[in-house]
Amino acid sequence: VFVVFGFLLVGNLVCMGCPFTIPRTLAKKVAIRGRRWPKVLRNKWLAIGMLFLIFFLYEWLDLWASPWLTAWVTVAYFVGSFVLEAFFSESTFCKYVCPLGTFNFVSSTISPLQITVSDRNVCKSCVGKECINGSTSTAGQPISRGTGNVINIDDINVLGCGTELFPPQIKSNMDCLFCLDCARACPYDNVALGFRNPLTEVKEGSWAKRWDLSFLVLIFAFASLGNAFGMVPPVFQLEIWLGNLLGTTSEAPILLIIFAVINLVLPISLGTAAAWLSRYLAKREEPLQFTLARYAPAFAPLAFAVWLAHYGGFHFLSSAAGIVPVTQNFLQDHGLTFLGAPDWTMSAIVPLNWLNGLEFFIVIAGLLVSVYVLGERAKRARPRRDSPLAQLPWLLLLAGLALAAIWIFYLPMEMRGTPFVG
Repeated sequence: VFVVFGFLLVGNLVCMGCPFTIPRTLAKKVAIRGRRWPKVLRNKWLAIGMLFLIFFLYEWLDLWASPWLTAWVTVAYFVGSFVLEAFFSESTFCKYVCPLGTFNFVSSTISPLQITVSDRNVCKSCVGKECINGSTSTAGQPISRGTGNVINIDDINVLGCGTELFPPQIKSNMDCLFCLDCARACPYDNVALGFRNPLTEVKEGSWAKRWDLSFLVLIFAFASLGNAFGMVPPVFQLEIWLGNLLGTTSEAPILLIIFAVINLVLPISLGTAAAWLSRYLAKREEPLQFTLARYAPAFAPLAFAVWLAHYGGFHFLSSAAGIVPVTQNFLQDHGLTFLGAPDWTMSAIVPLNWLNGLEFFIVIAGLLVSVYVLGERAKRARPRRDSPLAQLPWLLLLAGLALAAIWIFYLPMEMRGTPFVG
């Protein structure tokens, strides 16, 4: 919940405070120098797969109810981060693998904050480019380099940008960890976290025209529905139907099919179809991935709104007061009774009959913002702007997502961990 609020108010707070930067820093001290992440993997496909996997495991293994399994996931994170950071010269784990970071990257595209510089001329005259290379003990001097034009890590006291972003050229929060390593390494104190219009990035088209980036945004949007759908009665009816169809009572293959359809098949197929139809209606002769890249960012505001409505509107507001009896119970277990006996009826911080209306408002607001961004991106199409007819497939897809979200939110939410009965 606080992650979602953090993205709305500040930006990528999770990556900024991520504990997995500790193994990253340690790994850089013993790094096997000179290796670059394979070119074929320098994209978001692996991260998309990991994001899908973590959503699936979260439901299948009931990670919210198993501290033991959660601990092993944490161990896997530390080991994976350390190994990849030790073998490769950039922050490979954060940029290309981490599913949580991938989630955060997409969310922070509508953040009101972004890394910027105070004076671009300082960056032009800077010799060492410490914001990327890292800083030595002598400010302003070039970083020592060893063989193969690879930074000599032994000379670095402060790491530079692990994802290799050059602050004066940053136009997107995609791949930015908000770790502020660039600001700490800059010998001129020229790098800062500055304010911006939160819609600038998704309006102006600063992303590369790549299939993986476009599908990442669409998958992020559909996953917001899939995550909520896992808590409403129809999903259990669907599980039973699929179980009978497949002749199994095992939940794993059934959940895998449901999640694959919602989180992968639908966004990829519908996104591709919308792009093809939009290109046809616009009478353009351009690669299909260009059309998809033009409009995929417009889904970010609606997707974020659905995540916010679910976790901020439903989970947080309906259960935030539960921290009081939990705290009372903890103190009682340790012989402290000054807060009194726990009242387990405490949960919601607003009347429960407000929640549906609030969720509806958030989703509709997100839809309207996405429609606005869609129109702005159509205006920026070159060599001519796209007509409303060319935007129609995307409008229908946005409206369909919003209606599906509202339908899910108006259904009674089941408790996590309800057993599957085949």
